[in-house]
Amino acid sequence: MASIQKNPFAIVPDSMTVTQDAAKFIENVTFNDLSKETLRVGTRCLLDGLGLYVAGSDHECVTVLADVAKQSAGAPEALLLGHGDFKVPAPMAARVLGTSGHTHDWDDSQVSLDPDHVYGLLTHPTIPPLTGTMVVSQMLGGVSGKDFMLAFMTGFEVECKISEWMFSQHYKRGFHSSGTVGTFGAYAAAAKLLGIKGDALRYGLGMAASFASGIRINFGTMTKPLHVGRACENGVTAAILAKAGYTADPSALDGIWGFFAVQGGGVTAEKIAQGFGKTWTIDHPGVSIKPYPCGVLTHPSADLMVRLVKGNNVRSEDIESVVLSAGSNILNPIRYPIAKNHLQAKFSLPAILSMVALNGKAGKYEFSDEFVGGDPMQAMQKRITCQFDPEIEAMGFDKMRSKIKIILKNGTVHEGKADERYRGGPENPLSNEDLEGKVFSCTEGVLSDAATRRLIDHAWKILDLPDATILAKLLHE
Repeated sequence: MASIQKNPFAIVPDSMTVTQDAAKFIENVTFNDLSKETLRVGTRCLLDGLGLYVAGSDHECVTVLADVAKQSAGAPEALLLGHGDFKVPAPMAARVLGTSGHTHDWDDSQVSLDPDHVYGLLTHPTIPPLTGTMVVSQMLGGVSGKDFMLAFMTGFEVECKISEWMFSQHYKRGFHSSGTVGTFGAYAAAAKLLGIKGDALRYGLGMAASFASGIRINFGTMTKPLHVGRACENGVTAAILAKAGYTADPSALDGIWGFFAVQGGGVTAEKIAQGFGKTWTIDHPGVSIKPYPCGVLTHPSADLMVRLVKGNNVRSEDIESVVLSAGSNILNPIRYPIAKNHLQAKFSLPAILSMVALNGKAGKYEFSDEFVGGDPMQAMQKRITCQFDPEIEAMGFDKMRSKIKIILKNGTVHEGKADERYRGGPENPLSNEDLEGKVFSCTEGVLSDAATRRLIDHAWKILDLPDATILAKLLHE
């Protein structure tokens, strides 16, 4: 008699149909299923993503990849970011474009109301499905703005639901959700545009499940944004192979050796009942659009530092010391006590607070190696201490809580608590004007103001575009 296989490291329901359900959703969802709110927020995410592509396009993380892609070349299917009219195979273009979108760690964050999910935030949802949509649209040509948004939102929803349903130990074990789950977002968007149907959709999900990768040890290095670039590349590759007849396990998200079990230790059975597209994640609980190009866990503290510095006319030369207090949910992952370069600075509270102390802001310029490695930044970071606060820890991880005390050389003290309704989140979203301001900040030094204005205007009117591939061209003006 055959023995019954069990996975002692995973908890999954006896019967799961997530792979089948995801495939049905991708195949059957229509533009009419998108609510006005889905399209409103989705258009904001589109605009944000376009700006982020430009922001990363001149970064070493991207220029190295683009140079390698140009040397490799191949079928001219999609524009190679930063290289004008030069085209490369779609998966290769996706690798470069996706890496660029995540290079500055400025892309949006999925929100969760589940207190078990660390920090309440999961994957960065926009860049993988947007990249899949961008490159496959160019492969096909003539994709309308409505079809573009349908594919983008389809991938967004699949990615977010998989991320939400999986146990939080996926992230706690050291996986980078944007690199792993992002693969499914890119795949679903690409598959929707390619018109893949039936079993082929499930095979593509099986390939995506095997391709999904990315571990947190590479946070603070060039490889961290490459996680997202590879998710985009792998998702597009899975769609192209599925379209060509390549096969995989048709239930690779499910069961004792499926994606949920192997990478996440299991899945929340009650959440699976939410289904895909019944309540769209982009509608509820929503998405957070980042005001700063760094880990979102630092944002409430950065906003508080801005308030304290500007509200009290604090000059950097007058600061004796700064003490930031927070719980382990913030102090553990934001791990660099003194950042030596801009990549480390994205995970360093002393670095971000130092930027605000010196320049009153923390934007693309402040997150440069030249600025971070400069004497003023290195000296200021040494005046900033981060300490564990047991009272904040006891309040739980549902909010990003912190407090700051600035002590001046004359003995004056300025202190306050971070706003738990963090700026950029669903409870306190960026205005459209602030979002446009972020895009201009992203494109500074790369596109002219006039070119940026054209990019913004085309994004706002995406649903009226007869051919959405113009967006890719506008990134290169």
